[in-house]
Amino acid sequence: MHWPVVCENREGGGAAARGRGERSMPPPFRIAVLGAQGVGKTAIVQRFLHDDYSEAPAPATSRARRVHLSAAVLNGHVHDLQITDYPAITSFPCSSLQEWTDTCCRGIRSAHVYILVYDICCFDSFEYVKTMRQQILETRVVGTGDTPILIVGNKRDLQWGRVIPRHNVSDLVRKNWKCGYMECSAKYNWHVLLLFGEAMRSVVCARCKHAHATIRFQRALRNERCALM
Repeated sequence: MHWPVVCENREGGGAAARGRGERSMPPPFRIAVLGAQGVGKTAIVQRFLHDDYSEAPAPATSRARRVHLSAAVLNGHVHDLQITDYPAITSFPCSSLQEWTDTCCRGIRSAHVYILVYDICCFDSFEYVKTMRQQILETRVVGTGDTPILIVGNKRDLQWGRVIPRHNVSDLVRKNWKCGYMECSAKYNWHVLLLFGEAMRSVVCARCKHAHATIRFQRALRNERCALM
């Protein structure tokens, strides 16, 4: 199935494009990617932006956030993307002051969509996602009550080592948490493009004020309807 999302890497190119006359483009979609150490956040981002994958894990001491500027076409419209790959933060900042004091958390409270990644073979990484989601709901910026949260199980290629049955996680996330859920494999580039397509679509859906939040998530994640937006 063809998904109408095409990534064009534009590291640092957003301002230049606007300087060439593209002044009517909306603000960039701010996508925050979060998860515990070793779940494959950076691998997913690198696979999406550069179609590249490395077996080497990110240094455990790395505390820097990585901001990537890119662009994508969604249903015939070009959107700037700002994808921020955050380190494994200990807690979601509860105030703007805390957010800007801790340099690795800057910009996290104003994201348009949160992608929370866990390793399907690591129970603790799912507990991290569970805690982070709850903290986001309790502390994010006022007025962003409809900010989408997508729960993503990475390393689908290792599903023989899965610690929680997929349907159990899916039911919990979709029915109880009212979040989107999907699985991917950064190693084999499986559902990575789909993931960022759904992230963009969920932002668009969240802005449709006439629809109930639960319906918007279902509409965004229903495969046969994504291309109609």
